[in-house]
This record gives sequence, C-alpha cells and structure tokens, in this order.
Amino acid sequence: MKAKIIKISVLALSFAMLGGCGNMQTMQADINAANAAAAAAMAKANEAYNMAAKSHGIASEAALAASKAQATADAGLECCNANSMKIDRMFEKAMMK
Repeated sequence: MKAKIIKISVLALSFAMLGGCGNMQTMQADINAANAAAAAAMAKANEAYNMAAKSHGIASEAALAASKAQATADAGLECCNANSMKIDRMFEKAMMK
C-alpha cells in the first residue's frame, strides 16, 4: 500500500513539475514580448525626443527671425514718423511765408 502511495506521489510530482516547466516557458515568452514592447516604446520615445529637439531649434530660429522683423518694422515706423514731422514742419514754414 505504501509503495502504491509513493508511486502515485511520484507520478503527481512529475505532472506538477511538467506543468511548471510549461508555465515557465509561457512566462518567458511573455517576458520576451514585454521586453520587445519596451524596446519599441523606448525607440519611439527617442524618436519623439529627437523630433522635439529639432522642432525647438526651428522655433528658436523663427523667434529670432520674428524679432529681427519687428526691429526692422519699428525702424521703418520711426523713419516714417520722422518724415511726417519733417513734411509737417515744411508746410508750416510755407504757410508762414
């Protein structure tokens, strides 16, 4: 009777170990899939970072160009105002004579 219980115990233990090995293979496959997904996500994140850095550089250049354009417009307005004042003074002098 003891021999029969031992044989059944060994058989049950063998099935449990085989089931565990199969489960380990599934877990390893899941781990590999998760690692692959993480690597793909990291690659996408790096790509997004590089695009953001490039966009930041372009935005900085655009801001500099806008600043130069504003300075040119301000200088043009100042010149226009100065010319208006000169013309006004000329008309005032002509009206006085």
